[in-house]
Amino acid sequence: MQITLYGLPNCDTCRKALKALPGARLRDIRAEPLTETERAEFLSAFGDKLINRASTTWRGLDEEARAAPPEALLAAHPTLMKRPVIRAGETLHLGWKADVQRALGLG
Repeated sequence: MQITLYGLPNCDTCRKALKALPGARLRDIRAEPLTETERAEFLSAFGDKLINRASTTWRGLDEEARAAPPEALLAAHPTLMKRPVIRAGETLHLGWKADVQRALGLG
């Protein structure tokens, strides 16, 4: 099964997930931003949870920018995406908590 992690190479959580998933590929969302279709798919799967409101990027936005729809926020600021989003076959997972690790057959 092909596993793709959508995240950032300098993200500690993404690095941990990549290390635990041999053969997985990391897609750097800063270098290769999500397509409109991917943003829509991820937002459909995770809703508002996809936006990381604890991030440095979020804290740097003014109130007007924060009020934009999630799709527009992610298009303008890819690093606002909670990481990693993991595509394992046809299934999407968000983050690297114990429940995601179990779902991927780890731990």
